Amino acid sequence: MESDRRSLAALRKLPLARLGSVLRRFGIVIAFALLVVILSLLSESFLTVSNLLNIARQVSINAVIAAGMTFVILTGGIDLSVGSVLAVSGAVIAGLLSAGRPLLVGIGAGLAVGAALGLLDGLIVTRGKVQPFIATLGMLTIGRGLTLVYTGGRPITGLPDAFVWLGAGEVSRIPVPVVIMILVFLISYGILTQTVFGRYVYAIGGNEEAARLSGVDVATHKTLVYVISGVLSAVSAVILTARLNSAQPTAGVGFELDAIAAVVLGGTTLAGGEGSIGGTLQGAFIIGVINNGLNLLNVNPFYQQVVKGAVILLAVLLDRRLR
Repeated sequence: MESDRRSLAALRKLPLARLGSVLRRFGIVIAFALLVVILSLLSESFLTVSNLLNIARQVSINAVIAAGMTFVILTGGIDLSVGSVLAVSGAVIAGLLSAGRPLLVGIGAGLAVGAALGLLDGLIVTRGKVQPFIATLGMLTIGRGLTLVYTGGRPITGLPDAFVWLGAGEVSRIPVPVVIMILVFLISYGILTQTVFGRYVYAIGGNEEAARLSGVDVATHKTLVYVISGVLSAVSAVILTARLNSAQPTAGVGFELDAIAAVVLGGTTLAGGEGSIGGTLQGAFIIGVINNGLNLLNVNPFYQQVVKGAVILLAVLLDRRLR
């Protein structure tokens, strides 16, 4: 009799277990679909082609930064300096281009600055044994100060049309920033899923000590993920600077928070070792759709921050509950 009761209880739990499994695998997709449906009903302008392209263009900047952040968080780290790295890189690019330097020289210098600051972050974390939060928080302040020193606190303008095209141009009606974003995510996906380096990134995040005992050069690989984060922050700097047709000394303020939110919403755990680059892209689009939808509904900007924060918290709490 007791065994029959247990069997019946187990059968009743099966649908709930299956539902939990579905939500764990497709929760982010379901949430995104529901969000799109709700905003489509509330605003006639939401599902227009022009608005969808506008969302994709706006999302591209945060998504590219979030792609680099994914590498860092997968190793169990964090990078709070991405917004400041973006600002420094954008200022260097604009400064060189406004002075008449060739396009490739300006962009190359900006990418080099991003890589150098990312390398410094990585070395402080791995060789200096400083917690990633503290190391990158310090770089956030340093980068912001360098930007103000370089720009003198004033925007840098006078950029060539060929550069502006990278932020405002189109390829077969697809905005160039979206094309860049797609390329970044395809390359990132390939690195994380098809290379030894990608497997090591997951291994380090899953159990750093076990990875070290297995022969993985943990310090080198952890340093490289910060370099990747710095380079992709510089790529976002190219997009943002070109789109604004200027380098603003305050560019990138708060971008690190949106990038982290996109990664977490996409299912990557802050403890490291679990997550995907595809989930990060979905998380970035959820944030972008929320921002766009609230603007279309004329929600007070002050309340927009509250709503976005609440959505992020609810998503994280639900994810924790499901896991």
